[in-house]
Amino acid sequence: MRIRSLTSILCLCLLLFGCVEPYAPDVLQAPNQYLVVDGFINGTGVTTIKLSRTQNIADTKAPLLESGATLLLEEEQGEQYVMSEVDLGTYASDSLRLNLDKKYRIYIRTENGREYASEFVAIKRTPPIDGVGWDVVNEGLQIYVNTHDPQNDTRYYRWEYEATWAFTAAYEALYKYDPATGTVVLRGPEDEQTYRCWRTDYSTAIEIGTSTRLSEDVIFEEPILLLPSNSEKLRIKYSILVKQYALTREAYQYWESLKKNTESIGTLFDPLPSQLTGNVRNLSDAEEPVIGYVSASTMQDKRIFISREELPREWRPLQPYCQLDSVLPAPPDETFGDLARYFESGFYVPVNEIYGSSPFPIGYFGAALSCVDCRFRGTTRRPLFWQ
Repeated sequence: MRIRSLTSILCLCLLLFGCVEPYAPDVLQAPNQYLVVDGFINGTGVTTIKLSRTQNIADTKAPLLESGATLLLEEEQGEQYVMSEVDLGTYASDSLRLNLDKKYRIYIRTENGREYASEFVAIKRTPPIDGVGWDVVNEGLQIYVNTHDPQNDTRYYRWEYEATWAFTAAYEALYKYDPATGTVVLRGPEDEQTYRCWRTDYSTAIEIGTSTRLSEDVIFEEPILLLPSNSEKLRIKYSILVKQYALTREAYQYWESLKKNTESIGTLFDPLPSQLTGNVRNLSDAEEPVIGYVSASTMQDKRIFISREELPREWRPLQPYCQLDSVLPAPPDETFGDLARYFESGFYVPVNEIYGSSPFPIGYFGAALSCVDCRFRGTTRRPLFWQ
């Protein structure tokens, strides 16, 4: 009887799962390209605003950036500060110390003459970061942040980060092809090193937190980033700079809705997408949708370093695989000197010499340029903050 019951349950489960079919609804394609405003007003530094346009969900092209606009950082019934386009679609002010008792907004006039503005908002004072720490967990390395506001005035927080790590190329090329002589020669001190590099990435996920359910305004070990134990970022040394911003309740609700709409959709139990209500408006057409919420706050940041020696020995951070090939003469047609022509294109690089039973080299080890030049994925310029 027990076997018969288990069999019946198994058959029922198979029937249930067999009835589930993937549903791929037709997605409406519209020519609308609404303005997207991304950034915040920095009360004690540089204010940076990025402008772009919305695109259809199936569009694989890069977002259309809004260039040639005029932007002003405006104080309510007060000063105006011009923001310059420092990169395509990115506008920045000078480093400013705004009056924390005033309200501010961003005014935008696009190249085609349309005018937009965010609401005037007060500048929130962001409490300092108590600390950025990390723990070894089953999934890898969990990085978190701690903070608190003794005045219990903040309650809503947002975080971003800049992560920098050192890495090396797969191989260190000790030799180079000299086109002047048509031979392979040792690299000298005048040659730029291409073995050790640094790379920086920026946060893309929306990291927010609130202490509204607590009696005190305390954020304890809020997860910021999880790195797998085999991440190449942990192979030598890793650094993360965490930036913290205070939010109003309205700004937090906007970021919460945006997070749900962009990161938590795709399964049966995920929340349904909701309408984003920002605080940027078209000054002549209130019905035009505009994406973005411009808040104002001071910023706090803190940096930590994590060395490979601090992590579990059994962790094996990965390194991109590269093939090391041997280039040997094919007698009687080639000699050792003839082998240099294999490297004259510059896409294939001599790494080291090959020796046989004699004290003289018989060939070269060679690899693709991307395997010996770390600048394909980073920069050889050591960051000023690096320890």
